[in-house]
Amino acid sequence: MSNAVTLAVVGSPGVATELGKKGTSSDLTLYNTVRDGHAVTLVEPTQFPDKFVALPMCLSMADQCLLVVQELNRALAETIATLELSDVPTTVVLGPAVGGGDIARLLKGGRLEAAPRIPLDLPALRALVDGWAAPEIDGPVRVPLDHAFPVKGVGAVALGVVRRGTLRAHDRLRLWPTPKVVEVRSLQVHDADRKEATCGERVGAALKGVEADEISRGQVLAPEGSLREGVRLASGPVEKCRYYRGDAGVGAHLHLSLGLQVVPVVLEEMGPEATVLVTDRPVVFQPEDAGILIDLSVPVGPRVMGRVKVRDVAKGGEESPT
Repeated sequence: MSNAVTLAVVGSPGVATELGKKGTSSDLTLYNTVRDGHAVTLVEPTQFPDKFVALPMCLSMADQCLLVVQELNRALAETIATLELSDVPTTVVLGPAVGGGDIARLLKGGRLEAAPRIPLDLPALRALVDGWAAPEIDGPVRVPLDHAFPVKGVGAVALGVVRRGTLRAHDRLRLWPTPKVVEVRSLQVHDADRKEATCGERVGAALKGVEADEISRGQVLAPEGSLREGVRLASGPVEKCRYYRGDAGVGAHLHLSLGLQVVPVVLEEMGPEATVLVTDRPVVFQPEDAGILIDLSVPVGPRVMGRVKVRDVAKGGEESPT
């Protein structure tokens, strides 16, 4: 079993900073802690609700989610609507100002109705997350990248969480969806040099064959042939958010959040059995990856329109290497 876990901490800012040391910060802020050899990475969508896409990106990085409820407001309602379309195991953490009846009414009828609920008690919360671990997923290594920067004398360093397989120093991998093949010069996990990193571990990988400014969030380190890419995607039917009040249908211009990739998308076809999405640039996926459809133009209610599972590249959507 992995000895690391990545948590999304959503619903109320300020709790993650009590559970770990602040690290990388942008629209997402990451906190890290290592206790008794167990590594915990916490991700907070810092710019949500102003920047909605920070929320689904945060959830895509997580093995577990802490929904912290300290007051009932519009941002919390939108967070819950988005979480209902996510498969991330979620624990509801109740602040002292929120009654059990209030949260029960808010969660009734959705996926989170049966989620565990605990009081906001920091020592107990630390003990709880110290018992969690990322699932070990076998197969070719897959590392979605969330940040990158240059280091003098080292070169490009990319940051990400290992989601599948094992990442090893000197691996030669493709930087999807670009055609570039890079070599992993060296690895660090929580500032310690390592020869390999496994599922759930957040890594800093020094890469040969690419510059830092060529690396962008959403790109994925994985072997050639282990993933798929395209601009015209075939998916299953749209699982609509039950709180969505917009009218997006065929021809709608939306955004697709697929892992750490967020791209404009046109809803070309939508039916009870299948959907076709056309993105403005190539995206990378493996079959049955779940994506969130976002309607940033909706006048009222949550900006999450629904969820799809991407199955394949639709006819006419293949991309040729450049």
